[in-house]
Amino acid sequence: MELELFNRQEKREKTELVLSNVYNLPAIPSIMMEISRLLEKSNTTTAELAKVIGKDQGIASKVLSIANSPLYGLPRKVSTIDFAILIIGYQDIKNIITALSMVESFKNKTDKNLNQKDFWLHSLITGLASKRIAEDLGYRSGSEAFVAGLIHDLGIPVIHKYFHTNFIVVCEKVATHKISFMEAEFDTLGLSHQEIGRFLAVKWNLPLALCDTILNHHTPHLANENKTLTAIVHLADYATQKLKVADFYWDTDFLLDESIVEALRVDNLSQLEKMIDTYKDLLIQEANSLRI
Repeated sequence: MELELFNRQEKREKTELVLSNVYNLPAIPSIMMEISRLLEKSNTTTAELAKVIGKDQGIASKVLSIANSPLYGLPRKVSTIDFAILIIGYQDIKNIITALSMVESFKNKTDKNLNQKDFWLHSLITGLASKRIAEDLGYRSGSEAFVAGLIHDLGIPVIHKYFHTNFIVVCEKVATHKISFMEAEFDTLGLSHQEIGRFLAVKWNLPLALCDTILNHHTPHLANENKTLTAIVHLADYATQKLKVADFYWDTDFLLDESIVEALRVDNLSQLEKMIDTYKDLLIQEANSLRI
């Protein structure tokens, strides 16, 4: 047992060393820096922000798809970035651009072990479901819940891109030994995808609540910064598995943490289960519209 713990610690230290260098590889995207600079000025216009966002067509199209999602809940059809900024709001647009930039920065080529479109769909649906759950439960910031849900699994594409050999080993261990992905991650890297995601979120100076949610989205009872936000993302992630809509194979053994009952101030788990059941048709509609 002591040898096993020593080996795991050694692997952890090696992984953290590589991660320290990963931070310098995908530099913080220029679009994020430009948006931040503009928002520091009191006289910035929506046209100026829209011009910056429009420089990256991938980001711009994703902003529009989010704004037009029935789950996002905007009151009317959004056809331009200017209008999206106007009705979503400056701060929420900044948070969305930050989250989208992070997802894009760590994207790799699709292979047999990770389909990038499936991963994006799962991330986006989890984000949208998080926002809907947050608003239905009276949480103060649905936009924050959306961003947290969107980047909750950030560590998975990071492993795939920067620890690709280990990613393959993790998948093989799961298939051969019938263990969970989390067990295989610890055994191979000494760290889980949650810890890896949090590590990079801290490096990019994201709010502590988002960093903590990434770290504890499978274990919301361990959250320190914002148990409610973490519980919301946990429930949304679980919903994709339970409803089999935009579910992701990494979550096959997903266990619902009963501590979310207290964090979300509901009577029991059954109430939450019934609530997410009502989302099924909307989630299916959303997932079908987003599949390319």
